[in-house]
Amino acid sequence: MRRALAAIGVLLLLLAAVVLVKTALFTSKQGPVEPAAPLAVDREQLAARLAEAIRFRTISNPDPAAVDAPAFLGLRAHLERSFPRAHAALTREVIGDHTLLFTWTGSEATLKPLLLMAHQDVVPVEPGTETAWTHPPFEGRITGGYIWGRGTLDDKSGVLSQLEAVELLLTQSWQPRRTVHLAFGHDEEIAGTRGAAAVAALFRSRGIELEYVMDEGLVITVDALKGVPAPVALVGIAEKGSVVVELSVRSPGGHSSMPPPSTAIGILSAAVHRLEVRQFPARLDGVAGSLFAHVGPEMPFLQRLVLANLWLSRRLLLRQLAASPGTNAVIRTTTAVTQIDGGVKENVLPSQARAIVNFRTLPGDGPETVVEHVRTAIGDPRVVVRALDSSAASPVSSLAAPSYRLVERTIRQVFPEVIVAPGLFVALSDSRHFGALSPSVYRFRPWRATLEDLRRIHGTDERISVADYEGCVRFYVQLLRNSTR
Repeated sequence: MRRALAAIGVLLLLLAAVVLVKTALFTSKQGPVEPAAPLAVDREQLAARLAEAIRFRTISNPDPAAVDAPAFLGLRAHLERSFPRAHAALTREVIGDHTLLFTWTGSEATLKPLLLMAHQDVVPVEPGTETAWTHPPFEGRITGGYIWGRGTLDDKSGVLSQLEAVELLLTQSWQPRRTVHLAFGHDEEIAGTRGAAAVAALFRSRGIELEYVMDEGLVITVDALKGVPAPVALVGIAEKGSVVVELSVRSPGGHSSMPPPSTAIGILSAAVHRLEVRQFPARLDGVAGSLFAHVGPEMPFLQRLVLANLWLSRRLLLRQLAASPGTNAVIRTTTAVTQIDGGVKENVLPSQARAIVNFRTLPGDGPETVVEHVRTAIGDPRVVVRALDSSAASPVSSLAAPSYRLVERTIRQVFPEVIVAPGLFVALSDSRHFGALSPSVYRFRPWRATLEDLRRIHGTDERISVADYEGCVRFYVQLLRNSTR
């Protein structure tokens, strides 16, 4: 017994030693950088130009004939008035009716160009919620240190801050060595098929390969990652895909006075329940692993110990991450039942019932993987499973690429107080159309956001602080300086 206890004691000491050594070697990846050069800007004028852009109701519509063309034309005219130097020095092309493509030709044609992206279109305001807004959604009010209105976050702040950066650099007679493209889509909210996809096709026809692509996506999070002592700038190095699956059940129907053991609705409901219970497995590899490898060394000792020793703590960490919808979306292909219908009258047995399930897929999980998972989870041949639509998850951009290091350095130059880490964008962006044109595609907007702020996107009281908007402009100025030397 004494020998056994001694052996256990030795094993525990060895285990403790391994854990402590791994924790000691789990060091910061936030290297030193030189600060950005001072930049004089007129904050009030920056805010005023964005506020004016908000007043154009550039709402995208699947039917091109139903698009409010005067709104897009009005915004285009506003951009021309606001950024005369950019319009004089850059070539502008109009793609698919309203998408704007600017080209700033560099001095060295042998260098691959870069692409900055944003979109002009916005989602509509949900009918009946207009009075819930603190200020009317298309008024472009500036008050309390914020610019208010639909599009301040998603994504007219991206359009105007990039043009502001170009205009400022032109006032300094600065010219790029590397060609710079700016693409501002008009239908991102409805998949970007006439806008960004058409720009990507145009680039392919011209034989253009890109050094890197920067689009909207993740932000500087203030409270999303618990235990991290500083804001975290999350750079999206990949985005999830989407698979839409239909579940359908047919039955003979008849009078409700003589029901079978399960109606079509009952069978479908059971299938939906099994599907929600049997989720895709959680994974801590790929982008999620890279995220925690970057933020872990900045955390207090106990959290750092956990993240440095995933060989021991993986299950515990996955359980904690799965408890929150925000972090759960990063570690698994998610399941969301979004539509269900069946039946026509209270005393008529339904002859059919149907549900729609939206899966947001991790890189590596395609439509075939999703359909097989659904059939296995449901385990009922009476339920017909069919994939209706899909968009593949993007490739994962390498952290070793010079362009990622450049983006990382730029963020820390402009926002020295933040921690920079790679992340997974769980929504869809126009950048997915450009994956074949560059191995380095990033999804990032340099504004600070709490979880409450993120709920304003596509919701009520969308707004951006004037200070954050100025930070966006400073970021793009520094990014262009760094990228085109």
